[in-house]
Amino acid sequence: MIVTIIGLGLIGGSLAIDIRKQEIAMKIIGVDKDYKNAETALSLDLVDEISNLNEALAEADFIIIAIPVDQARVVLNQVLDNINTNTVVMDVGSTKEGICKSTEIHKNRRNFVATHPIAGTENYGPSAAFSGLFKDKLCIICDPEKSGDFAIAKTEFLYRTIGMKIIYMKSKEHDLHAAYVSHLSHISSFTLGMTVLEIENNEKTIFELAGSGFESTVRLAKSSPDMWAPIFEQNSEHLSQALDSYIKNLKYFKKLIDMKDTVKIHAAIKQANDIRRILENEDLMIEKIK
Repeated sequence: MIVTIIGLGLIGGSLAIDIRKQEIAMKIIGVDKDYKNAETALSLDLVDEISNLNEALAEADFIIIAIPVDQARVVLNQVLDNINTNTVVMDVGSTKEGICKSTEIHKNRRNFVATHPIAGTENYGPSAAFSGLFKDKLCIICDPEKSGDFAIAKTEFLYRTIGMKIIYMKSKEHDLHAAYVSHLSHISSFTLGMTVLEIENNEKTIFELAGSGFESTVRLAKSSPDMWAPIFEQNSEHLSQALDSYIKNLKYFKKLIDMKDTVKIHAAIKQANDIRRILENEDLMIEKIK
């Protein structure tokens, strides 16, 4: 099988590494509009060659779109316009409803599988790619009934071979859940980073006082704006709803702190502690998002 990967950042690059390691492909072709990314991916042996999009499509049996979600919408339809009958196309973006709607009437819709491998770090670019990023992580396949059986089978094979667990979901439901469990956490981290930088101009002091709690909470603030700004835009409806709930709870905590109501603060924290029960029970967590 010949695999073409469009977008050679953390996700695309890590997929390339694991596809090669598991011997899923006989050749991996890379496509990236950023010349430096393309050269870096080639020098790191993430891909066997770099090609332009049209030539890469002509050769490929399996195409992975791993670029920011706003660009993916445009590129997906261009890809579907120029594929062979049995070519499978999948994307890996963290918003799904928009990209599914953009291609729902395309003649080659059954060749496309909308996926979201829930894996990543705050780092980006081909140099951030590594083997094992996806192992034991969850992959969501959206609107599987709109994809051909052959496309679903090849996509499932790829993800399971690199160690992922798979669940299925409607694209609209996916975006609602993602707003709360992924996108909101990134906004929280970005906001924390902005707030601390506004208040604390002495970066040395921040570094000296930052413990593991602060570092883990603000880690996501180092994520790529090129990737996350389009995600927030495309999932704005669900994310706005999530933010309303989040802001309401922030205001409640502020009220309790202003009142110095230790009893109610303790009760609120204890209520929040229940998240441990869900996070430590993987089967329950999967059921919650189905």
